[in-house]
Amino acid sequence: MPAMKKTAKSSLLVTSATLLSFSLALTVTATGPAAADDKPTPTPSATPSGSASPSSSASSDASTSPSATPPANMSTVGGAQLGRPGTQANLGAGAPVLPKGLSARSWIVADAESGAVLASHNAHWRLPPASTLKMLFADTLLPKFPKTQKHKVTSSDLAGVGAGSSMVGIKEDETYSVHDLWLGVFLRSGNDAVHVLSAMNKGVDQTVKDMNAHAEELQALDTNVVSPDGYDEKRQVSSAYDLTLFARSGLQRKDFREYCSTVRAKFPGETKKNKKGKTTRGSFEIQNTNRLMTGDYGLDAYKGIAGVKNGNTTNAGATFTGVAERDGKVLLVTVMNPEKEEHDEVYKETAKLLDWGFQASGKVDPVGELVPPKSADTGSQPGANASGEAGGSGDGEAGSAKPVAASAETSGSGGVGIALAITGGVLVLLAAGVFVINRRWPLPELMRRRR
Repeated sequence: MPAMKKTAKSSLLVTSATLLSFSLALTVTATGPAAADDKPTPTPSATPSGSASPSSSASSDASTSPSATPPANMSTVGGAQLGRPGTQANLGAGAPVLPKGLSARSWIVADAESGAVLASHNAHWRLPPASTLKMLFADTLLPKFPKTQKHKVTSSDLAGVGAGSSMVGIKEDETYSVHDLWLGVFLRSGNDAVHVLSAMNKGVDQTVKDMNAHAEELQALDTNVVSPDGYDEKRQVSSAYDLTLFARSGLQRKDFREYCSTVRAKFPGETKKNKKGKTTRGSFEIQNTNRLMTGDYGLDAYKGIAGVKNGNTTNAGATFTGVAERDGKVLLVTVMNPEKEEHDEVYKETAKLLDWGFQASGKVDPVGELVPPKSADTGSQPGANASGEAGGSGDGEAGSAKPVAASAETSGSGGVGIALAITGGVLVLLAAGVFVINRRWPLPELMRRRR
């Protein structure tokens, strides 16, 4: 995968000084209920038992039956506090308490633009990702094929699609545009569409290799890709932190934003002959499976939602990463494997965390940050990591001042706000010992489309 597009360099405001100390107002530790979706496993514990294996090895097998207790030692990418088991939150004066009743094994709430992590729970726990892994697939392959390119599907293209996979309905010997295929990936989470695009990319093995390389470039070091569609496979793992990195990177691309915000679309059907012998090809409607966009029985569409991706498998349970905007603030929330046996629980817990994040913004000290890609431009864009690198903005759209959609019924997209202020307007980079001021990674033209 080519490195992320770099923007023109400008001077980096850096001052060397002794490290600032964040004042820890409050560290919250929470546990969820003991019920699981379909298996009697205990709830995640905020106190590690020490029995779980560390999460640092890419080959560790956490994918088939992960322990319900997080590892005592997890990655510290993005900050030391993110590597601690249990709930992490530094609540300042006037900050709202975290939502009650959260049952997810892992979750994270982050400012999508500044990269500040507002709160987390086992953020680096390596768990099966399900179809949220398709965010990495899309971010890796979207630049490779123009959307107008056509492809005729062969039987080999569909070989290896797992039993019980979600499908969009691709048929052998039919021709589809790349645009059609991406609609199938984003709206219907179609594993058949993923396999066809992988075949166009020299096969599944090459695509897995490309995805793992891109994950490393994004510093998503909890992730090990085995199948490009997120289908349950041994040793296929990611984390709430990494999935949030994938979403943040993908949202820099205009096509990624448009696909993940599309609620419904027409998809090509089969080519048939009518009674007169004339060849015709109809279409059928597909709808996004993201219930915070479409709503569901007992669940309203979330105000300001703009994507990103959901998933559900036997091993992973329900997983979801969502991005939403309210009053100029853009948040990313990832939730992995809620254990409550309630319909749409992953969306309900995501909505609770989004509500909390919008209320807590500016009233909490971050527990860490979303790091930028390794190759990110060091000159002008935000999202600085411990080495002083910073993320670029895709599509050359940084600096858009259009208002972001602020309600579930309006479309429009996203802009640039003021820099996040942390302890007097300064983001402390502990590993590097420098201060980087006013660093942001804007999400231009953030949007959702509804009929």
